[in-house]
Amino acid sequence: MSTNSKASERFKSLLDENSFVEIGGKVTARATDFNLEPKNTPADGVVTGYGLIDDKLVYVYSQDAAVLGGSVGEMHAKKICALYDFALKTGAPVIGLIDCAGLRLQEGTDALFAFGEIYRKQSLASGVIPQISVLFGSCGGGLALFPTLTDFTFMAEDAKLFVNAPNALDENYEAKNDTASAKFQSTECGTVDFVAGASDLYEKVRELVVMLPDNNEANDTFVECEDDLNRGCAQSDDAVEMLKQIADDNKYVEVQADYAADMTCGLMKLNGVTVGAVANRAEKMSPYGCVKAADFVNFCDAFEIPVLSLTNVSGFEATVDAEKKMAKAAAKLTYAFASATVPKVNVIVGKAFGNAANVMNAKATGCDMTFAFEDASIGMMDAKLAAKVMYAGEGTDTLNEKAAEYDELQNSVLSAARRGYVDTIINAVDTRKYVIGAFEMLFTKREEIPAKKHGTV
Repeated sequence: MSTNSKASERFKSLLDENSFVEIGGKVTARATDFNLEPKNTPADGVVTGYGLIDDKLVYVYSQDAAVLGGSVGEMHAKKICALYDFALKTGAPVIGLIDCAGLRLQEGTDALFAFGEIYRKQSLASGVIPQISVLFGSCGGGLALFPTLTDFTFMAEDAKLFVNAPNALDENYEAKNDTASAKFQSTECGTVDFVAGASDLYEKVRELVVMLPDNNEANDTFVECEDDLNRGCAQSDDAVEMLKQIADDNKYVEVQADYAADMTCGLMKLNGVTVGAVANRAEKMSPYGCVKAADFVNFCDAFEIPVLSLTNVSGFEATVDAEKKMAKAAAKLTYAFASATVPKVNVIVGKAFGNAANVMNAKATGCDMTFAFEDASIGMMDAKLAAKVMYAGEGTDTLNEKAAEYDELQNSVLSAARRGYVDTIINAVDTRKYVIGAFEMLFTKREEIPAKKHGTV
């Protein structure tokens, strides 16, 4: 390697042993303004190359904070852009290990243009190859777009991510609210998928990479499944626990776990094949949960990853803050599910009431196969509320009678199945078996959507 810096050492923890091969190790800065001499910028502050993760080819770059703070200049950017060119040609993921002071001021507009070149490469690669960012140090200003243009972001607990530093925000300062911290970025912003100690990040990245296809045309996520395909599932009120019950070896890799807790999104293996999962963790959907799920469904669809949803929802969050964003966020999730052409399976595990149920991968919006637990409730709204609306002014006995009648006629899972809105009523214990069978049946699914450049939702 061109340098024995921490940047190079990180590859040893991330990649398979002795698999890293450096590219462009002799590149140095060519700007000489402000006494910037090439001999002082080994590898121009970024080590680039390729290696293996569980025998899968990946392209990697790691910024070297010991060289001008790891700042991005002309040649620094050219190395990263060249790496993206290799990745696009060969169809393999790119992983960026970021530890950078930002724009290299000594190079002025050359450095500014360099930022734009990287943005463009990331944008062109989006939906073609998986992109992962891992933040170890500072990631500020224009550099903050690097991780947000990628698919998944990992952040060390002591790293910093910001467009404007906390002290630069009106009426704020770092001690009051550290908006650059991993906690704020993961829980309040949703820009970070995984937060961990620096030593744990490598294994989490490797765990995710194994789940992902190499590119949008590769069908290479299959691994031999040793788990019992007919293994029973214990029903749980927690969607995350239910997804673990369904997954091969009970392994579910949740993304953005700290953000929008009413919704969970993640990846799992089912009979050895990677499947994306979206599930309600609260009966009321928030706008943040809708957008989180929509972005995840879009990712899965771009990379031909089938989608499983677990539905348990009775409506939308009713607060002033939620109302500002709710309609647009719900439309975004509806659009994501309706537009996705990958195999889609929905399991109604609890309530499926009103338009919130339509938003959650309903058969009406394009779900291929819908299962429902025997004790699920499917309909317009809770039966007692419906009775109050339809029989306003009536006594308690009448309301209770009409509620029971409404529940049987309109909200029962059997009623929905008779109308064709549910394909099969199942026992919770059999969920894994039925879901695997459905995805195997849908493996050769082909679906065309109207010809267009792209949608606008």
